[in-house]
Amino acid sequence: MAEVADLTGDGGVLKTVVRKAKDDAIAPTDSLPLVDDTTVHYEGTLAENGEVFDTTHEDNSIFSFEIGQGAVIKAWDIALRTMKKVGEVAKITCKPEYAYGSAGSPPEIPPNATLIFEVELVACRPRKGSSLGSVSDEKARLEELKKQRELAAATKEEEKKKREEAKAAAAARVQAKLDAKKGKGKGKGK
Repeated sequence: MAEVADLTGDGGVLKTVVRKAKDDAIAPTDSLPLVDDTTVHYEGTLAENGEVFDTTHEDNSIFSFEIGQGAVIKAWDIALRTMKKVGEVAKITCKPEYAYGSAGSPPEIPPNATLIFEVELVACRPRKGSSLGSVSDEKARLEELKKQRELAAATKEEEKKKREEAKAAAAARVQAKLDAKKGKGKGKGK
């Protein structure tokens, strides 16, 4: 089972690595010491009931922001700094004080809600003024990540379709058994 890291020491932001990045993935280096400009793919759910309140998966979009600038909830500023390589997927659990607090974010997020995000680090760019090697290599890498996301989405859709077909087949079997029992019951009374 994956290890849960308490990033704040008070249980306010918990991180579990769901999928480690490939060994050759881009990671912080001397020329990229901190990931400031970040691009992610994510899904956010309410811990209380598992309801999805926001996702980039439905339209296969991505979300970009600069870490530490207040553009995202506090939990994201904390947790995304710990994501080590492009391709890493992490589950981030955020207590209300590190998310939207007592105000919530109506209508999707109620007051004092604990949130769970599954976040994939899609790209990281160095601070302004730093360089990141070849631009064409970066474009090729991003294109490959896009293909991987599309393949994963197609696989997920195919699995969903198979589950629905299996569910329908099971329902049909149950209905056939019920119909058979009804047919047998009619003849006994005569």
